[in-house]
Amino acid sequence: MTVQQLILSLVLATMVFSVALELKLDDFRRVATMPRAVVGGLVPQFVLLPVATWLVTVALDLPPSTEAAMMLVAACPGGALSNYVTHLGRGNTALSVSISAVSSVLALVLTPFNFTWMVSTNAATANWLRQLSIDSSDILWSLLALLALPMALGLWIGQRWPASVARLRKPLSRFSLVALAAFIVGALVQQRHLLTGQIVPQFVIVVLHNALGLVLGAAGARAFRLERADARAVIIEGGMQNSGLALGIIGAQFGGDIGMVIVASLWGMWHIVSGMSLAIHWRNGDARSVA
Repeated sequence: MTVQQLILSLVLATMVFSVALELKLDDFRRVATMPRAVVGGLVPQFVLLPVATWLVTVALDLPPSTEAAMMLVAACPGGALSNYVTHLGRGNTALSVSISAVSSVLALVLTPFNFTWMVSTNAATANWLRQLSIDSSDILWSLLALLALPMALGLWIGQRWPASVARLRKPLSRFSLVALAAFIVGALVQQRHLLTGQIVPQFVIVVLHNALGLVLGAAGARAFRLERADARAVIIEGGMQNSGLALGIIGAQFGGDIGMVIVASLWGMWHIVSGMSLAIHWRNGDARSVA
């Protein structure tokens, strides 16, 4: 693990911890009684977005590396950051955490499966087909270090010292946001050699692809007739893919192909912007409805 990856992991774990401080075990018990909502969050991730991405890449004449990267990102599960963004947008955070946990496990099988059929059935990317293997240690790291441990610790501390936690929540949440912003700025500075006018087409593609994920998440929430807080969780899960996992796969199995790296890196930065913007929009809408 690089220093950059370690810093991002610590930031994400801190975000999950800050979210867990406001959760209770009863929140997860309620989620367990409504599996329909969990399925509603998994369908956009593993069915709707991969199929829609395949259709888009078949219809458009994009560079093969761009299409392959889009397919890989679409095949990945959601990331830990989606839990924080759902919480910020006043969605059902316990549902978001549950969907993230289940999708991370399913990704061991469904990510290689979805990527393989998408690439093999597209003439432009068929020659990119290779046996895609997912390192289970990456998934376990995400589940344990970035989700399970900080979530369990936050739940325990929140129940044990509620008065102290009440004073800690806002400063910790603000620190997490500042740390994430600092990481993004640092990553942009480090990768400034890639930030040229030549990546504008890829950036536009990433923005539209991410918007497609959010729209399909909303479609899934509507199809499963989910309540507002549950729908928000499903929408965020649909539009925030684990681009970090995609970058790891690109480096390990595609020789760090620069075309694929650019698309996955732009995804990693943009979905934070889009997710946060949507969450803030929801919060402001809630405030106006109460006023």
